[in-house]
Amino acid sequence: MSQVRRGVARKAVVVQRIGERMGRSRAVILTDFRGLNVAAMTRLRRRLRETGAEYMVAKNTLIRRAAQGMAADGALAGFLEGPTGLCFVYEDPTAVVKALADFAREFPNLKVKGGWMAGRVLGPQEVELLGQLPPREVLLARVLGGLQAPIFGLVWVLQGTVRQLVQVLDAIRAKKAAGQEGGQAAA
Repeated sequence: MSQVRRGVARKAVVVQRIGERMGRSRAVILTDFRGLNVAAMTRLRRRLRETGAEYMVAKNTLIRRAAQGMAADGALAGFLEGPTGLCFVYEDPTAVVKALADFAREFPNLKVKGGWMAGRVLGPQEVELLGQLPPREVLLARVLGGLQAPIFGLVWVLQGTVRQLVQVLDAIRAKKAAGQEGGQAAA
């Protein structure tokens, strides 16, 4: 097999890997990693893996080919200039963006170019806002609390009405008991 064919075969494998990862991802975040050494890239990959993400560096032309025919087709094209690192998010996007932001504070050379989530292109500012959201569990707890609040209010009101009814009935019973005692004392 010639060297050219091997190169084409390798590129096809990379395109396939990128496409497969994009298909599984909840979000894809693109970064510029210029100036990061191998040790820093290894730390970044490890940190992202802990949050349920995977980081991969690929040539822009291969990323374009992988995105063709997918929901991200054309969406990522505006970000494919210069060195590009792809962060494939498989779990909670907010945790991944927070990990990227923490890493960028430590290594300012890492820059977020943009991203793609749920069929929507995200600019660098939107990705940053995504990182400011509370974790998924907290958001779900808040929604659940918001749904439960009216129910608890209704139960409280109904309990108050029942409580008042019981107090009135108890007062009537006490009055009758007092009236019977007074009638027995007169006899």
